[in-house]
Amino acid sequence: MQKLENWLVNLTGEQNLWMIELFLIVASVLALGFIVNRVIDRLETQANKTLTVWDDALIEACRKPIIWLVWILGVNFAAGVAAQKMDSGLQGLVDPINRLALIFLGVLFLTNFIRRAERNLLHPDYMSEPLDETTVRAVAKLVRAAVIITGLLIALQLFGYSISGLLAFGGIGGIAMGFAAKDLLANFFGGMMIYMDRPFSVGEWIRSPDKEIEGTVEDIGWRLTRIRTFDKRPLYIPNSVFANISVENPSRMTSRRIYETVGIRYDDIDKMDLIVAQVKGMLLEHPNIDNNLTMIVNFNKFSASSLDFFIYVFTTTTDWQLYHEIKQDVLLKVAGIIADNNAEIAFPTSTVHVPNRVEVNSAPLIAGIGE
Repeated sequence: MQKLENWLVNLTGEQNLWMIELFLIVASVLALGFIVNRVIDRLETQANKTLTVWDDALIEACRKPIIWLVWILGVNFAAGVAAQKMDSGLQGLVDPINRLALIFLGVLFLTNFIRRAERNLLHPDYMSEPLDETTVRAVAKLVRAAVIITGLLIALQLFGYSISGLLAFGGIGGIAMGFAAKDLLANFFGGMMIYMDRPFSVGEWIRSPDKEIEGTVEDIGWRLTRIRTFDKRPLYIPNSVFANISVENPSRMTSRRIYETVGIRYDDIDKMDLIVAQVKGMLLEHPNIDNNLTMIVNFNKFSASSLDFFIYVFTTTTDWQLYHEIKQDVLLKVAGIIADNNAEIAFPTSTVHVPNRVEVNSAPLIAGIGE
């Protein structure tokens, strides 16, 4: 080693030896970074052969931080050598920069791992029962925010700032900010309640009988929830609104109800029993009607111009389009049963009864026309 150093001194001169050292350090760092990258590739290949996906997440999350760690430490070491040879005052910054780099890379590793874990928990191929998307994304955002804030606080402490003083100031300032931004905080905690209670999730159809709100949930943020109405307009609603209104979630229906009233003529009252019985039998045999739920078909009312019976059943599907196809099929079959019994569906009519003793004489109406 001494011979090599003497040879380099003779070749370049002692004053330029440190430049050779810098070159060797940088070259070694690049080579080491390449080797580390290849090692991670090998580990990733082996991890893909295992059944668990968490080793894949761990390796993927640590790839960039480890490679960057090698490069940053190598560059800082080279900078330290250069500062020492040049008698520069920058040498005292090398150690704090290395510590700051370690904090940054630690935060980067944790955020990468959280992001990959979030993807695994929502992927149907990785989880036998994927978790609720809204909850997983909310927890991931909170954990990432906590990691970043913790990293910032540690970095501030590293550069001599008092964290305790900052926290004390945050406690006093938080009171003033709470009054100034009460609406913002109300929306934030409203979003937290949505994430915790889960009255609805992204992709579900919701509506409110209290407000003119109806559509499909596209995004649940910390301040606003975005809903796409059925005419494709985006509707932005502050999260605090949901704490004070009723929300109906049709997407979580287990069945859809068919509730219809059908009227026949008064002249067909003798056929009502048979029609009701045949309609009920048709519904019992219908493949898209749920016989395990309430099924009612009964003569219900003497209306002004019809005898009414009602149908109260539930379908086996909750799909909106398929429901209407099933309902159409049921109503057409009901109309066919009524026609097969030589009866008719009633429509609003009026009948005038004229007593026998009243005679209508039209002669006076035309008297004197020719005079």
